[in-house]
Amino acid sequence: MTDKSKDNLRQAALDYHQFPKPGKLEIRATKPLANGRDLARAYSPGVAEACLEIKADADTARAYTSRGNLVGVVTNGTAVLGLGNIGALASKPVMEGKAVLFKKFANIDCFDIELNEPDPYKLAEIVCSLEPTFGAINLEDIKAPDCFIVEKICRERMNIPVFHDDQHGTAIVVGAAATNALHVAGKKFEDIKVVSTGGGAAGIACLNMLLKLGVKRENVWLCDIAGLVYQGRTEEMTPQKEAYAQASDLRTLDDVIEGADLFLGLSGPGVLKPEMVKKMATRPIVFALANPTPEILPDLAREASPNAIIATGRSDYPNQVNNVLCFPFIFRGALDVGATEINDDMQIACVEGIAALARATTSAEAAAAYQGEKLTFGADYLIPKPFDPRLMGVVASAVAKAAMETGVAKTPLDDMAEYKKRLDGSVFKSALLMRPVFEAARTASRRIVFSEGEDERVLRAAQAVLEETTETPILIGRPEVIERRCERAGLKIRPQVDFEIVNPENDPRYYDYWTTYHSLMERQGVTPDLAKAIMRTNTTAIAAIMVQRGEADSMICGTFGQYLWHLNYVTQVLGRDGHEPTAALSMMILEDGPLFIADTHLHPEPTPAQIAKTVIGAARHAKRFGITPNIALCSHSQFGSLDIDSGRRMRAAMALLDAETRDFCYEGEMHIDAALDPELRERIFPQSRMKGSANVLVFANSDAASGVRNILKMKGGGLEVGPILMGMGNRAHIVTPSITARGLLNMSAIAGTPVSHYG
Repeated sequence: MTDKSKDNLRQAALDYHQFPKPGKLEIRATKPLANGRDLARAYSPGVAEACLEIKADADTARAYTSRGNLVGVVTNGTAVLGLGNIGALASKPVMEGKAVLFKKFANIDCFDIELNEPDPYKLAEIVCSLEPTFGAINLEDIKAPDCFIVEKICRERMNIPVFHDDQHGTAIVVGAAATNALHVAGKKFEDIKVVSTGGGAAGIACLNMLLKLGVKRENVWLCDIAGLVYQGRTEEMTPQKEAYAQASDLRTLDDVIEGADLFLGLSGPGVLKPEMVKKMATRPIVFALANPTPEILPDLAREASPNAIIATGRSDYPNQVNNVLCFPFIFRGALDVGATEINDDMQIACVEGIAALARATTSAEAAAAYQGEKLTFGADYLIPKPFDPRLMGVVASAVAKAAMETGVAKTPLDDMAEYKKRLDGSVFKSALLMRPVFEAARTASRRIVFSEGEDERVLRAAQAVLEETTETPILIGRPEVIERRCERAGLKIRPQVDFEIVNPENDPRYYDYWTTYHSLMERQGVTPDLAKAIMRTNTTAIAAIMVQRGEADSMICGTFGQYLWHLNYVTQVLGRDGHEPTAALSMMILEDGPLFIADTHLHPEPTPAQIAKTVIGAARHAKRFGITPNIALCSHSQFGSLDIDSGRRMRAAMALLDAETRDFCYEGEMHIDAALDPELRERIFPQSRMKGSANVLVFANSDAASGVRNILKMKGGGLEVGPILMGMGNRAHIVTPSITARGLLNMSAIAGTPVSHYG
């Protein structure tokens, strides 16, 4: 990467933090404050009633304040990420980021607290004084051994959970991965020899966890920068390391690695050499977790021992040990039962929940979300994917159950099954909805052709595709223009190096393209000369021909021009062999969850049969995003209230749908407010088959659908994913001119999944 590219990426990261407003967090009110009555309740005099209730019974703070769902992420900035001791203020972006992860993954509110206090005892005193504010404390990025001191004091003095994620979060995920690795290797904790590098907070916590899981203390060999931790050593020693000191004359990692079943690396790059791996036991387990460069690269470890079971801290290799598998969900479970601490049983429950999830039969939702990736338990799938939607329900409920069983839950739950069901139902209400689709695209290796390859948005999307997926972008455009615009935009990608280019002005396949197009269209008035002209000037038609010929798996077009113009050429070429456009479906990601809108572009006044097909297609797509479809057929008529055209067509579509058994819920015809408001719908039509709020709105004309889509996007803060062109076997998608580079990346992830995923 050139210096200019690095500068551009650096500036992009800074802009992300600065615009449209500084930082990554804000505070929003959860109650209306629209008039004098609201003000009197929110503040004086009404607020006094809540204060007095809490004074009489401290536990009622969970009912009258946000404390029961509020975590403090606390640091002094002495050991930040890979940055070291950068100080409290400089650590704030990291702590804000951690708070965002809590919110996005587990809907937990956070305040980030950065403290200018290097003394661990004073720091602990400050944290303890924060107890009235928070339901739990997440200690973060405090250097060892100070972190041990701070955590010990806080846990002893505070009556709320205190969890140092750098230690225990890492240890829990390592414990889950080790549990399953031993299962694959046919070994037991009590029998294995463990060799570890790194005596910091995470390393010690991982060893402590392995002991809890059954590893024998005498079988643990800890090495650090000074070599083996042995009895009598004084250099670089701490009380935590001393607990693992061996009575041995051996001194180096190379000395002690002989016969090791598990290598646990939390140190630095290149520490474990291939020749050391060869000395390990049969079917060795290598956890090389240093980031960004592990103690040994997986390819080298596997070359040294072909049957090795390997995990890293990186997302570009199987078995990423990532704390996000743990911390949002362990706090979710602890908060929901009012736990006073996060004890060993809760941590082990978390280990077992994560491990069991990887061993379990993949759910239909997870299988659909990660289509194209083999999610079968084994050496390359020891722990779930970070965005597995089952994590919330499985892990949080296991933690809550353990808290209740060990007597630390102040507000135990009456019905664990109902609690887990509630967790599962909330997991998709997140702006991270697209992430499972990216995971699927990352494994599918499909070729995506962008018809408007000279557009800067397409170029930025192509770079992101190469960085975030395993797809191969193909761009249609003039090479010199693309080269120049890549350079101007500071992009590191280059044509014919990082991606293929089809040059409409001069491509060796030109003859094949125009003759193919002519053979398809010669009985529809297309002459050879016209076919030649179209294959020189119409990049949408060129892209469609490439897909038709098998030179690309899917195409994306529409960054300029009118939707139906593009659709004409897509349909001419690809609307064959049982494929025909059904409808355009847009997914709007809103603050309270996703909402699908159809048909936004294809049919101005769809027939009942077209409406029915749209409903069926929308249901299929909603399921493949892991969402149970609740489909409302929307009209100005409401359950037969008006004898108007849209109402008649919707009622006819309902009859067509009712003619066969369906595996999804649909209802109509109705107004939008009745679709989205279950209480209103209950008053209007008590016998409705639909329960809850609709998440798919199908309209009787494209004007209404497109209008709702644009209002949600422009005024409702909705992020559009789409339009998804249904009925074309995921071979073509037509976007709109307002799409952003990120929107194109989202569409490429959808296009990048196997054909069976989107039908």
